[in-house]
Amino acid sequence: MVDVQHWLSALPPGLVYLIVAGVIGVESMGVPLPGEIVLVSSALLAAAGVVEPEWVATAAAAGAIVGDSVGYAVGRRGGRPLLARLGRRFPRHLGPAQIARAEQSFARHGVWAVFFGRFVALLRILAGPLAGALHVPYRRFLVANAAGGLVWAFGTTYLLFSVGRAAEHWLKDISWAGLVVAILAGLASTWWLRRRAHRLGPAEAADEAEPVRAGSDR
Repeated sequence: MVDVQHWLSALPPGLVYLIVAGVIGVESMGVPLPGEIVLVSSALLAAAGVVEPEWVATAAAAGAIVGDSVGYAVGRRGGRPLLARLGRRFPRHLGPAQIARAEQSFARHGVWAVFFGRFVALLRILAGPLAGALHVPYRRFLVANAAGGLVWAFGTTYLLFSVGRAAEHWLKDISWAGLVVAILAGLASTWWLRRRAHRLGPAEAADEAEPVRAGSDR
């Protein structure tokens, strides 16, 4: 992430905003790209005064909302065959196991999987195409998509911006410590959502096992 931040710092602010929107937008369409890393790096640059936090957040939110909507349209048109092709093209990120986990999340949480998915790497990539392939009503999808994109983009940006500014003020002579504090704060902001997503599998297995146990008791 430090390399990404260093690379972005050498670019004009306007180009940084375009890169943030572009990378997050393409990631939201279903292509595995480091959208979260780009956002975190740009937010830390904002804390250093290189770019403006409101424009970083706006670019990230726009990329997330538009990218998810494009992914939804592509998924609705391509359906399950599209997901299979994505799995063959990116087996490490979008293989059968990953798609199955994403489908379980939709089955369990409905359209809110789109909202929570913005905070989880796997669902952030698959939410749009998968919602389209499953024919989730677009209006409901758009509400959850916009809410998740805005909360994720502005929350992550301003949390890291605030922590980075505080770290710069109190730790002027220990720049590496300020960076570590800012990174840990950003990770903590999404920790419980990631944990919830990772626990979906065991929880659903327990739900499926319950009828079996009930039948054996009889």
